[in-house]
Amino acid sequence: MPLVVVVGSQWGDEGKGKVVDFLTEKAALVVRFQGGNNAGHTVIVDGKKTALRLIPSGMLRPNTRCLLAAGVVLDPWGLKSEIEVLRASGIDVNPKRLGLAAEAALVLPYHRAIDQAREELKAVAKIGTTGKGIGPCYEDIASRAAIRLGDLADARRLKEVLGKNVEYKNQYLKKVLGKETIEFETLYNELLEVSEFLLPYLADVSLEVNKAQKNKEFVLFEGAQGTLLDVGHGTFPFVTSSHTVSGYAAVSAGIGPQKIDYVLGIAKAYCTRVGSGPFPSEDQGEEGDRLREIGKEFGTVTGRPRRCGWFDAVAMRKAIRLNGIDRLIITKLDVLNTFDRLRIVTSYSLDGKVLNEMPSSTQDLQRVKPVFEEFPGWKQDLVGVSNMEDLPKNCVDYLKRLSQIVDCPLGGFSVGPERSETVVTCEQLLGFSR
Repeated sequence: MPLVVVVGSQWGDEGKGKVVDFLTEKAALVVRFQGGNNAGHTVIVDGKKTALRLIPSGMLRPNTRCLLAAGVVLDPWGLKSEIEVLRASGIDVNPKRLGLAAEAALVLPYHRAIDQAREELKAVAKIGTTGKGIGPCYEDIASRAAIRLGDLADARRLKEVLGKNVEYKNQYLKKVLGKETIEFETLYNELLEVSEFLLPYLADVSLEVNKAQKNKEFVLFEGAQGTLLDVGHGTFPFVTSSHTVSGYAAVSAGIGPQKIDYVLGIAKAYCTRVGSGPFPSEDQGEEGDRLREIGKEFGTVTGRPRRCGWFDAVAMRKAIRLNGIDRLIITKLDVLNTFDRLRIVTSYSLDGKVLNEMPSSTQDLQRVKPVFEEFPGWKQDLVGVSNMEDLPKNCVDYLKRLSQIVDCPLGGFSVGPERSETVVTCEQLLGFSR
């Protein structure tokens, strides 16, 4: 069985959690490798909707162990609440089923305060952050000031490091941002309290994943957000604060990159984006509104309406290259059922020149004009479709042309929100079949 990375290949919200949930039927481990609770997955099984923030969607499979790797940042109270909500809904979340890397950094109240205050000061130049403190926490990792989950096991060290951090952050909050400060004793005591809940979940993620690989077990890695929001390769500065590309799965989990066998890219049959930043295929008219309404395009965590547009093959080619994507799984085909015509962006136009690749300059990307290829819609419901042959001819033609333009074979599709409405056609390549 292989080690497989599942990545979002657009601007996030592609349906990664749904695909991971589908594939985890035979997975021993599901490993979340980056991001925080600023993003989430919504999974629907037998009509029951489960919204997840940090915990991988593999938790819905009773025989799968889920791990949060070192590259994830943890809001300790948010994670505790998520575990309690899942338990209340009948999902058995315990230390045998969930493991947390001791190296994972903690998102603390001063991170959230700084995040929100900065965004407020930016006014019209806002990035579109969720305000959950993710960026400031990753800054602390880079500056070697982060408090990590394992630090909760040593109360004396925690008090020392936290005291220094709070003193520094309070100076910044008060003198630079003009905001309320954080009370040290309250935060310290709250961390001690939540540590009793979280410390039993500590795990050596690197060791576990390497052992699973040696034992030829099926391991899935899942990330948050999407490729085009990668802090290094995305539409900077309108990006998230972590590396969303497949290569970071190995870094975060603590394994050699050669051990990754397969990369699956997840993409919607159209495109969405949350927050600010360039979005060449955005449709700000009636069709964009229809995509949002039919697709229920509102953030899992924030509820913010997503910007909607047509499938961008130029952006997808970059995502395929950055991740080394072996197969693409196209989700939410059913959202397009009622459209008379469909469009795919095949290239951009900039200052009279045709661009077949995304410009590295965000400023140039904001000025490009999309060049479309149009297709007839299929005007047919996709309920009950379980293989490629059952799809309407126009739908098959759309998928085949999409695959040809991005130069990547398809590995499946979904025709509805339910687990049962996901069709994966590359299972034998992944090492198993149903």
